[in-house]
Amino acid sequence: MATIPGPGAQVLVAGGGVTGPAVARALLRLGATVTVADGKPAAREKIAGEVPGIVVADLEGHDPSGYDLVVVAPGFRPTAPVVVAARDAGVEVIGDVELAWRIDRAGAFGAPRDWLVVTGTNGKTTTTQMLESILLHAGVRAVACGNIGRPVIDAIGDDADPRVLAVELSSFQLHWAPSVRPRAGVVLNVAEDHLDWHGSMAAYTADKARALSGGLAVIGLDDPVASGLRGEVTVGFTTREPGPGEYGVRGGLLVDGAGAPILPAAAVSPPGPAGIADALAATALAQAVDVSAAQAGEALAAFRVGAHRAEPVATVRGVTYIDDSKATNPHAALNSIEAHERVVWVAGGQLKGADIAPLVRRVASRLVGAVLLGVDRDEFAASLARHAPDVPVVRVSSGDHSPVSLVTNDANRSVGTTGAIDVRVSGDADAVMAAAVAEAARIAETAAHDAPVVLLAPAAASLDMFTSYGHRGDAFAASARALGDAS
Repeated sequence: MATIPGPGAQVLVAGGGVTGPAVARALLRLGATVTVADGKPAAREKIAGEVPGIVVADLEGHDPSGYDLVVVAPGFRPTAPVVVAARDAGVEVIGDVELAWRIDRAGAFGAPRDWLVVTGTNGKTTTTQMLESILLHAGVRAVACGNIGRPVIDAIGDDADPRVLAVELSSFQLHWAPSVRPRAGVVLNVAEDHLDWHGSMAAYTADKARALSGGLAVIGLDDPVASGLRGEVTVGFTTREPGPGEYGVRGGLLVDGAGAPILPAAAVSPPGPAGIADALAATALAQAVDVSAAQAGEALAAFRVGAHRAEPVATVRGVTYIDDSKATNPHAALNSIEAHERVVWVAGGQLKGADIAPLVRRVASRLVGAVLLGVDRDEFAASLARHAPDVPVVRVSSGDHSPVSLVTNDANRSVGTTGAIDVRVSGDADAVMAAAVAEAARIAETAAHDAPVVLLAPAAASLDMFTSYGHRGDAFAASARALGDAS
């Protein structure tokens, strides 16, 4: 077993953001001498005030060679200068999750807990929330932690002493946690995402697969990549009729691996295949700590999805507005769009190297219109022009980011070179979103037949315009509700 830093150990914590304070407090509790290095003066000042007893340093040019251990924040790439310098000096580099695992296995903060790990390109947070709800309903002392918000290292030091951890882990966190062997883990799905960080799809998949290294490996059988992964003991789930030992849907009911009913498929929130898959995965993990199918079903019947995850936020003049700002890649957006028959799609942002064309081809028949924003909106527009040429497209921007032609009689509206309408907005990201929602409402309210939903499923990251996907979703929701106020 890998050792944990004890009294006198010199530890460098690289990154003072979300996990930095939790890591520093845990290391101080172990008796280590802690230096926290961050490149931002505001972050250094903040953590110095939060965690007395640490040394604070500028990360830029900081030499890690004199330390016994370096603990990096999840976003640090293996090629980051501090990581390369540490490894060249023979200093081990790990992440906060790995440190939490080692502390927990050593019993330093109480008896070791059962870890139930959730990962996948999409659906991680919903599945983790479902899992926590199931465990708590069954009377298990449990807490959700990890990528869902609360650092794992904080959870293992909690005075409430949870016995089971529902741990959401990103591919970054898993990369920096090579020793983690959970009681059970799930890989929901694996699609192109963060390839700029991992370098290849194979490396990204390998890091995701670390969640399956424990006693029970749960895999999404409907996903072409996840379905090929294996662990020591493997069980699968499907949104279709299950085979022997599989979780799935039979006669309108979700059933476990033994065929026991969980709950009706129609009762799952969020609705649609993605929600059903998440519910099955959460149940499989909960059953690894002896929760029954009936207990899981009772909890899932009462479960409601969190904010920005296929969340209906307004209904105005017969049109429903749905915020799925958490759909930050094409795979997530596919699940979101396919839950509806007719959609006005609000999309765009940072694609992070992902190819949008397969998604557009798949959902073209469902699209009533598309309203695009963000730095990669032109890639969306080009793909829509190629694969969904009859779908009306509006691009909304602030300033003069892209050339337009065929100017109309409205100085702020033009017809772009791909046939899309370009709308210029004076203002910040919130103003751009307000204009995008107004354009989507215009398309939806003039559509023939039944009114489509207006769906924010960006298929891209948010940080080109917004402070987070939550900010993007809040702007969408506020703009949709304002339509009703103005009517």
